[in-house]
Amino acid sequence: MRGEGSGGAADRGSRLQPLHRWPAKERAQVRFVFTDIDDTLSLDGRLPARAYAAMERLALAGVRVVPITGRPAGWCDHIARFWPVAGVVGENGAFWFRYDPEARRLLRRFHHDPETRRRHRQKLRALGEQVVRAVPGAALASDQLYRESDLAIDYCEDVPPLGKEQVRRIVALLERAGCRVKVSSIHVNAWFGDYDKLAMTRSFLQEVFGLELDRVQEQLCYIGDSPNDEPMFKAFRHSVGVRNVDRFLEDMQALPRWRTERPGGLGFAEFAEALLEVRN
Repeated sequence: MRGEGSGGAADRGSRLQPLHRWPAKERAQVRFVFTDIDDTLSLDGRLPARAYAAMERLALAGVRVVPITGRPAGWCDHIARFWPVAGVVGENGAFWFRYDPEARRLLRRFHHDPETRRRHRQKLRALGEQVVRAVPGAALASDQLYRESDLAIDYCEDVPPLGKEQVRRIVALLERAGCRVKVSSIHVNAWFGDYDKLAMTRSFLQEVFGLELDRVQEQLCYIGDSPNDEPMFKAFRHSVGVRNVDRFLEDMQALPRWRTERPGGLGFAEFAEALLEVRN
C-alpha cells in the first residue's frame, strides 16, 4: 500500500463522478454486473437484505449479476447455488463456478489442475505460518480452510486492524516468496500462478456466454471498493465505487468512473436502482 497524504486522496476523489450523473442511455445498455463482495455487497461484515434484494431485482430485470471475489471455493459453491447470480469468480481468479438449474448441477472451471492446486496449498500453508510469525497481529483468515488455491492473511476482519506498515510487511514477505499479491479491504491474498480476477472474468464471459469482454464494453459494469479491484476498474468502461472506496484512494491509481452516495451494500442497492429505473 502506498501513502501519498490526504492531498493525493482528495485529488483522486475529485475525479470520481456522482452516480446520478451517469447518462441514462449508458445505464440502459448494461446487461452484466460484475461485483466485488466484501464491503461492496456487504456492510459492516454482513450482507444487507437490501443488497440481496437488489441482486434479485436485477436478475428478474434480465441483468446478470456475477460476484468477483477473493473469498474461498467453499463460499463460492454456496453463492453459485443459492444466490440470484449467473455465476461467481472466486479466490481472485482461481476459478469460476456456475449453477445450471436445468441440469441441476454445479459447473466448475479451475485455472490449475487438482495436483497443482494440492502442491500450491502445501507451499502456501507453510508460507502463511511464516507470515503470521513475522508480523504480530496478523492471522490466517478464518475461511482459509475452505480455499482451493490461495492464501488469505487477515489484517482487519477478525483481528484488530493492522497499520499500513504492517500490511506492507505482509505484502513484501509474500512477494519475496514468489506470490502474486492483492490487498482487499480485509485480507492480503497471495497465490502462485499467472491468473487474476480480470483474466478469469474474461474466461467466464467467453466460455459461458460466448462474449469477448473488450467487444461488449457497453453491456458490462463493475462495482467495487478497494485496491484489489483496480484491474477491473481499469478494464471496464463502466465502473462504480461504493462510497467507502474513499478510504483507499491514496493507495490507488486506477479509479472507478462513478461513486455511490452510500457505502457497502447500501451503495450497491443505490447502484442497482440506477440501472433499474431506466428499465422502467
